[in-house]
Amino acid sequence: MTPAPDLLIPALTARAQATAHARSSSCPCGAATLADRPDGTVVRHGDTVAKAHPPGTSPAELTSRLAVASGHPGILLPPLAPAPLDLHGRLVTLWPYGTPVDPDDPDAAPWEAAATLLARLHLTPAPEGLPPMRGPAKAARAVARLRAAGAHPAAAPVLRAWDTLPAWARSESPSPGATTLCHGDLHLGQLVRHPAPAGPWLLIDVDDLGVGVPAWDLARPAAWYACGLLPPDEWARFLTAYRQAGGPAVPADGDPWPALDTPARALTVQTAARAVAKAVAAGRPLDEVEQAVVDACDRMATVPPQLAQEHAK
Repeated sequence: MTPAPDLLIPALTARAQATAHARSSSCPCGAATLADRPDGTVVRHGDTVAKAHPPGTSPAELTSRLAVASGHPGILLPPLAPAPLDLHGRLVTLWPYGTPVDPDDPDAAPWEAAATLLARLHLTPAPEGLPPMRGPAKAARAVARLRAAGAHPAAAPVLRAWDTLPAWARSESPSPGATTLCHGDLHLGQLVRHPAPAGPWLLIDVDDLGVGVPAWDLARPAAWYACGLLPPDEWARFLTAYRQAGGPAVPADGDPWPALDTPARALTVQTAARAVAKAVAAGRPLDEVEQAVVDACDRMATVPPQLAQEHAK
């Protein structure tokens, strides 16, 4: 049973405070809610962060994902405890605070660090029994939310683009060759510097971590680039750094798009579906960026995706 928000946030804050004070006798104190969404509530007290994971999260799967983070502290931010705790019916994990990417300083975006960390993650052997990476499932949930949102002119091109994707990208069948350790939801908000404020960059958020097609982790910046939302030089920095680090998602040189095309299309649809659903809920028109991804879906529906996956292993 999901607790009411007015119970969850104070309980999370109290847990973060208790953990912060147990970790340091000189806690600067000060609480803040960093995120409060259906897919996760995050609060901070001092140098400690507490996260309530989505309702229905599997304790066994979350514990296995935490073990990966604990075992690879140079790639992923390690948790403060090896297993989640139950708080008002929600699974909660505790983490050290890290300094996030500054959204107001796009020129300082750590594209090379993100790409290098991804390559190192993809080259790390996945432990036995790790669940599938949840990227395709998240895309499918976004489309389901769009279908439930109600009528909107932009919904049709988004759904047409979705229908062109292969079954695995719609979470309707297993991903092909899904043996690579993947993050599952890579974007710049998934990096922090630890120790704060200026330690090395690390990946955060293990909710979608698992075995899958590694190209999915490159798909969001690839989609932004294809939609004209990410400048070519920034995409080149990201792709070059990934290749230089030996990342297996794309060939070492030549055209990366046979591997990236399907995941990038799926992430474009996911982004557009979320945007349209939010616009319907708020009763507002699409903004310029939202319209750009919808327009990309409209174009995608007329061009068959490249299904080659020989490098997405």
